[in-house]
Amino acid sequence: MATLTVLQSIAFREAFLELTRQFDRATGHHTVPLFDGGIRVMERVKAGETVDLVIMAADKIDELITAGRLVAGSRTDLGISPIGVAVRDGAAKPDIGSGEAVKRALLAARTIAYSTGPSGVHLESLIEGWGIADALAGRLVQVRGEPAGAPVARGEADLGFQQVAELLPVAGIEIVGTLPPDIQKMTTFSVGLHRAAPDAATATALMRFLGSPAAAPVIRVKGMEPLCG
Repeated sequence: MATLTVLQSIAFREAFLELTRQFDRATGHHTVPLFDGGIRVMERVKAGETVDLVIMAADKIDELITAGRLVAGSRTDLGISPIGVAVRDGAAKPDIGSGEAVKRALLAARTIAYSTGPSGVHLESLIEGWGIADALAGRLVQVRGEPAGAPVARGEADLGFQQVAELLPVAGIEIVGTLPPDIQKMTTFSVGLHRAAPDAATATALMRFLGSPAAAPVIRVKGMEPLCG
């Protein structure tokens, strides 16, 4: 039986772990997940690290295909992920019903935690667009090596912004909701086959399973809207 290695950013982690447990039980294969921040995943693959599959934001999968690291035509979309807002358990929940309300919540917060991934990039662009970067100077904490909800759970930040799929597993926080439609940015997460995959046939079978209708219920309950099948 094969051992498959899958390098990926954190957002799809919870769905991946559940789905690969199902795949491994059904096939007898063994799947080894390697999780890292999105920037580091890109660096590792571009530097020549060889794995079977890569999972991350769709535009980054396309970039790796263009760079010749992933197989052209292999991109398989898995789910669409919204950005959520979290507070510590028991804390007052701010109004996030509109972009202006989110702006007010940011200005009222003592400390704001956010990620280095697509949600963090989007939050930075919102703050810049609203012209409140100077007002928030010293209050923004970009989190590395843990979810943005972790410092919120510890009481080190009043608000946490990240993909809902990454906030859901964090104990000690409450998800207030998703960003409102006028400022929401949905990210599509996809999987691609590495050009030098040691076992391309088995890796393709796993990729097809992750992108199948059978995977949709797990992807949905783990915080994404599935794009399977």
